[in-house]
Amino acid sequence: MSSWSIQEIFADFHKKMQGELESARKLGHPTDKGDASEQVWIDVLNAYLPKRYEARKGFVVDSTGTFSTQIDVIIHDRQYSPFVFTFKGTDVVPAESIYAVFEAKQETTAEHIRYAKEKAASVRALKRTSLGTQTINGPSPVKPLHHILSGLLTLSSSWRPALGKTFSDHLDRVVDHGALDIGCVADAGWFKRLPDGDFEVHEADKAATRFLFELMAQLQAIGTVPVIDVRAYTAMID
Repeated sequence: MSSWSIQEIFADFHKKMQGELESARKLGHPTDKGDASEQVWIDVLNAYLPKRYEARKGFVVDSTGTFSTQIDVIIHDRQYSPFVFTFKGTDVVPAESIYAVFEAKQETTAEHIRYAKEKAASVRALKRTSLGTQTINGPSPVKPLHHILSGLLTLSSSWRPALGKTFSDHLDRVVDHGALDIGCVADAGWFKRLPDGDFEVHEADKAATRFLFELMAQLQAIGTVPVIDVRAYTAMID
């Protein structure tokens, strides 16, 4: 019988991830800290999510030429999305390919929760096209547009207790189309929004690992992104 332990594998995964986030915090300049924190989460998601998904930083655009605000972590389809533009070092992803968007910071604060909600709303407000597809059994119906997940990813919390009433109260504050769905405070726990709109907050060790598995489950529930109407984007060609 193997001497390997899946519990040890999960513990090692969390230790590595939290160590990288803590190393990012030691950088001197605030911008460097922020960029490093975003990249840690992007690298982890690209390493551990199924290959149908890809994570990156950038903007989201729709077929009318409207852009979201800049998003720290975008999870998008890499199988059915026909294009991701890079302009002067910044990536631009079509709205139809988006599964989830996250704000990534060193610390959870009221301001960062508000930012995460506003950025999610800027993506959800974009127009998304959807086409049917041709299959071996004939044409398939148009896929209804799915809910775009959103959340906040941090190393720690500015509050004590980290995930107490103050944290929950800020999650509950309404921003139109900006409700958060899932997030992680790596050294304290994780949260998810329930179907009734309430939040389930978990104070737990190995929070990053637990969050990652919950995110995978929620991505699985979405299925595939809609088929993009490429011709709709041609109206933006001058």
